[in-house]
Amino acid sequence: LPVNQRTHILENSGAQGLGIPETIPGGIMLYQNYPNPFNPATVISYQLSVASEIELGIFDVTGRLIRTLVNSRQPAGFYAVGWDGRDARGVPAASGVYLYRLESGRTAHSGKMILLR
Repeated sequence: LPVNQRTHILENSGAQGLGIPETIPGGIMLYQNYPNPFNPATVISYQLSVASEIELGIFDVTGRLIRTLVNSRQPAGFYAVGWDGRDARGVPAASGVYLYRLESGRTAHSGKMILLR
């Protein structure tokens, strides 16, 4: 991460599917993925109060990009994006901890998820 950016790790609230949303300046809310832990797929949800350039990526714990799920301008609304547990080449990712990162402009927030094979 560049020094001028902040990242927040969202922990699962324990209430299945009711993760606490993270509000990002500019009117974006990022939710905990569900299910978590997951096998073979999970859903990452976020809400935009205004149209925004969005990039949603999956990273391993070393910060290596595994897959980009969204990279586009999106109108205001609620979005639920699935990840099938595969990398950009279609190869199944190994069991472990992964981060999902939602970027909009100069702001980025992340959540933590666990893939169990």
